[in-house]
Amino acid sequence: MLTMTQIDYIRKAFFEEGLNISQIAKTFSCDRKTVRKYLAIEDFNQPFPKAKRVTEQPKLDSFKAVIDTWLTEDLKHRRKQRHSARRVFDRLLSDVSGFNCSYRTVAAYVKLKKEQLYKPIKGALPLLHKAGEAQVDFGTADFYENGLLCTGHYLNLSFPASNAGYFQLFKGENQECLFEGLRTIFEHLGGVPPRLWFDNASTIVKKILKYGERDLTASFLRFKQHYNFTAVFCNPSSGNEKGNIENKVGYHRRNFFVPVPSFESLVAYNEELLEKAVADHQRDHYRFNNTIDELHKKDKNVLLHLPAVPYDCSRYETLKTDLYGKFKYGSTFHTYSTAPKYAASRILVQFTASAVIPLDESMRPITKHKRLYGDFKQEQMDWIPYLTQLSRCPSALKYSGIYEMLPNPVQDYLEKVDKPGQRNVLKVLAKLSQENGFARAVDSIAEAIRRDRTDLDSLLTLHKYLKPVHMPETMDVSQLALPELPTFSFEASQYDTMLLSPKAVAKC
Repeated sequence: MLTMTQIDYIRKAFFEEGLNISQIAKTFSCDRKTVRKYLAIEDFNQPFPKAKRVTEQPKLDSFKAVIDTWLTEDLKHRRKQRHSARRVFDRLLSDVSGFNCSYRTVAAYVKLKKEQLYKPIKGALPLLHKAGEAQVDFGTADFYENGLLCTGHYLNLSFPASNAGYFQLFKGENQECLFEGLRTIFEHLGGVPPRLWFDNASTIVKKILKYGERDLTASFLRFKQHYNFTAVFCNPSSGNEKGNIENKVGYHRRNFFVPVPSFESLVAYNEELLEKAVADHQRDHYRFNNTIDELHKKDKNVLLHLPAVPYDCSRYETLKTDLYGKFKYGSTFHTYSTAPKYAASRILVQFTASAVIPLDESMRPITKHKRLYGDFKQEQMDWIPYLTQLSRCPSALKYSGIYEMLPNPVQDYLEKVDKPGQRNVLKVLAKLSQENGFARAVDSIAEAIRRDRTDLDSLLTLHKYLKPVHMPETMDVSQLALPELPTFSFEASQYDTMLLSPKAVAKC
């Protein structure tokens, strides 16, 4: 359909400029039949608008609730196992008493209802949101983990229809954090929102195409298909299109991250956050005369079923190790260790939201590191594989390059013992590191050097009795459970034997 401006150009070219039909068709890139059509028009009155289709079905009104329930339930199932208009009509005839409408009436309503349920929403968000529809976004908040200040990123999922929200805290805002947070919330809900709104984060959107289309990352497409939800994206720089989640991000920060939280385990704290979110649903809705929890029941009624197979939120990447068996990852080059046998090779590494796990040829963990975050260089070193390997061949200690990586107390201690002793020291150091951590083992060695004790018995004794780093500075002795000791007694005549003269002892 050409615009009136184009039609005007065509008629002007023919009637005023004298161009023929073929020339006009070539100039305006259209068919000659189209040119003839608009040259032949004589009546340019504006056509009357077509009458809107009548959608009222008064005879069906008492049965629409039943049909709506069936069609809404279909959202949870595969497309080929959803109700057709014929199936709806047959079920109404067999299962609903008093039904007396024609198939044509039922089919017209089913078509209209399916358009409302399945037709994608274009343009701006509607003011009224459907139950079950949810929005996703990250917020930023600091927290203390084991006394260390960290910059956190908390994933928020909000249901605009009920204003119910859930959130999970992470140290990053990467793909693994997004997937793990959504999976945890889905499992807590017992279902999946049928439609999720996202912004255009690079973790899920590679490129924004014409006409609002998105080129999505392969990993996000797998996650989306696994949970079977529909992903909708806001226009760039249009946070107003998901205003509910924007408000929810601020609400969660003000009410749950002030004052700055402090805890020992992030995993345990995230479980606590889910409980706090559920408790928060008991407050009144800001607009409706009901609690958020009551309104949230409608959201839960339309959730999709969870998949039978849990989704692995990890990302796997093949990386190259250096001559020490270490590899670097991240824009700031965070460094992680593996084991000496994997030096100068390529290994598969598993990344989760909180861990980095190098894998061997059989897909078994070589070691497991805490994932590093932050815009500065950091290193995670697991010394146990290195110490175990060196204990088998201590003669290669100074030529392996690993010797220079060892802390100074360990180097000094090894200098004080002979070659056979080095083997035993390395074995003991590996054992102590596995039991209580490498840092405490090094502290024990430093104390042994300070006391000038190089024998292994002294080292083991010092390690056992040195105060662990997690013990408090002061201890209430009255709270300790002291064991009952047996009464000690002896015969005084035994001293007579000890006090006898050497001659008397010889006679004895």
